[in-house]
Parts: sequence; structure tokens; C-alpha cells
Amino acid sequence: MEKTIWNLDPMHSEVQFKVKHLVISTVTGEFGVFNASLQSNGLDFSQASAQFEADVDSINTRQSDRDNHLKSADFFDAAQFPKLTFETTSFEHIGGDRYTIHGNITIKGVTKPIALSAVYGGNMTDFYGNDKVGFEMEGKINRQDFGLTWSAVTEAGGIVVSDEVKLILNLQFAKQQ
Repeated sequence: MEKTIWNLDPMHSEVQFKVKHLVISTVTGEFGVFNASLQSNGLDFSQASAQFEADVDSINTRQSDRDNHLKSADFFDAAQFPKLTFETTSFEHIGGDRYTIHGNITIKGVTKPIALSAVYGGNMTDFYGNDKVGFEMEGKINRQDFGLTWSAVTEAGGIVVSDEVKLILNLQFAKQQ
């Protein structure tokens, strides 16, 4: 069967991360500029493959000082490592609308395996006759594994930023014509 190519619909997609601050609250951020593609056998995603990249400079936590710190060498070092990337190694159908997407994520020049839990939202044809599919994905990484090692402790001994980072992706794709 000929591969079906799906291109990201950025207007209907979002890429977020969540990290604990002071271990008592969660800060949410997002990447505003990203791209992805998906290859499948029609609407059968059991053997699909995907590629993703985000521009580190597009990071947004709605606080410019924090965003600038995240872009600095203390964290992502956007000047030297402008992209964060992900490429699948397998797309495992768990059952029903559930998948586990295995792949390699590269941040700050370090590549590590990751597994994302995914829910297939289904397929639909939009008002313009474009075939669309959607996925919601979640995963976790340890930021220290990628050289994002900046850390601080409050006077009371509290950790300023946790090591665990939650990733949340809601991606919609349009079938390439």
C-alpha cells in the first residue's frame, strides 16, 4: 500500500510543557513555532512514522524574563541548539484509539528514547475538503538528562524547578494531496 503523508495543521495544534515550581505549583509553557509530518498506511497508524521539530526561540511561558532564561545556556541554549526534535522508532497500537509512540527526542544536542501515550482523535473532512486526523499525546522527560541542569534551592531548602517535565502535544494533520 502506498504511504499516506500527513502534514501538520499548525492552526489547530499546540505543544506544551509543564514543570513544577517550588514543588507547589505548575508552570506551563509552549512552543509557538513547530512542524511535524506523519506517514501511515491510509488511516492505519499501527506502523506509522513521524518527525517533529520545535524552534527553541519560540518558547513562551507568558513571562519574558523566564523565557529569556530558558533560552539561555542555563537551559536550552537556543543560540547553539535552535531546534528540539523527535523522530519515531515505532507507533504501537495498544487497542481502540490508544497508541504508544516510541521515539528519540533530541534536546540541546542530547538524544534519548521516549515513549508517548497517544489517543487518536479520529478523522474528519473539513469545510474545504481536506482530510484531517488528530492525536493527543503525553510523555515525561527528566530535564537533567538533556543538560538542562540549572538548579537553585530556596533559603528554606525548597527546589525551585523540578527535574520532571511533562510534555503535552495536541496535533492535527492534513492529508497531503
